[in-house]
Amino acid sequence: MLQERGEEETTGLGGAVQDVSRGTQRELGPVADFLDRIYDYLTSTEFLVKLIAALAVILAGVFLYRVLTHGVPRVLRWRRDRAGRLDAEAVARIKRQDTAITLIRNALRYIVFTVVALFVISIFIGNPLPATAGATIIAAVLGFGAQSFLRDVIAGFSIIFEGQYAVGDFIEVHPPQGVSGIVEELGLRMTKLRTLSGELVFIPNGAMTGVTNYVSGQQRFNVEVQLSDPEAVSRVLAVLGEAAELYVRPPRLVDREESAGRTRLRIQAGVLPSMGWLVEENLVSRIKAAAGEEALAADPLIYKVDQANLQRIRQLIPETGEQALRDKPL
Repeated sequence: MLQERGEEETTGLGGAVQDVSRGTQRELGPVADFLDRIYDYLTSTEFLVKLIAALAVILAGVFLYRVLTHGVPRVLRWRRDRAGRLDAEAVARIKRQDTAITLIRNALRYIVFTVVALFVISIFIGNPLPATAGATIIAAVLGFGAQSFLRDVIAGFSIIFEGQYAVGDFIEVHPPQGVSGIVEELGLRMTKLRTLSGELVFIPNGAMTGVTNYVSGQQRFNVEVQLSDPEAVSRVLAVLGEAAELYVRPPRLVDREESAGRTRLRIQAGVLPSMGWLVEENLVSRIKAAAGEEALAADPLIYKVDQANLQRIRQLIPETGEQALRDKPL
């Protein structure tokens, strides 16, 4: 009796296992059929032909992109190579050419990628245009942040058409970024800055709240030193050549006046923007140390007034307004 009961339990357990196995096969059957169809398609001649065609389109797109991005800059730089001396107008033209080159490269990247992607899709699924038109694509674009993308592109168009800055300009982006550097690439969506320490900063055009463009690429400082000891003049002039490699324009003497036993020296220096400390702190400290406290008739006077801009402002002020400013009591 015990043996018969054990055989019945064994038979019942084996039947349950078989039922589970048959149920699993029924559930996984469609998945297995689907995987088999995919395997058959991937190993078919039709798929291999389409894959070869897609690779050919991709290689052709890469080749076309390389040719255009190397050929267009050569055409735009053709006149530059034949140019002689560089004046202010020539430098501005070079900056415009570099800006156009970066814009063309940026636009070609998007255009070639879009065309190649459409060709590849059409190879595998036929004409993709009817499928990509409609509310589905619009909803997908909005879902992936098209508003931010469009804001950056619109801001990029504004920067380009208004001429706020160009490739090669030294700019300072106001907070929240608070970064300064040379514009290395100006795109429709992004601006790339190379900082003085070498970092490459990517800033979306729509995220800029304000930009200061140092058109001349430098800050010009004037330092006036009044000395009561004539022997201190040579010592002050001797320290001007120190650390000259850090300056855009090393410190140099531009004016010297002798009056009432005092010597007035006017020194000019040009530094990269954001490096004003090189004049305001370093140069002034070296001048004070070379002259000595007893030889200084007054603390060195530092100012950043550009004479050309000052003359332009004077021309814009009417004579009546200028006279009123002179007569106004302080």
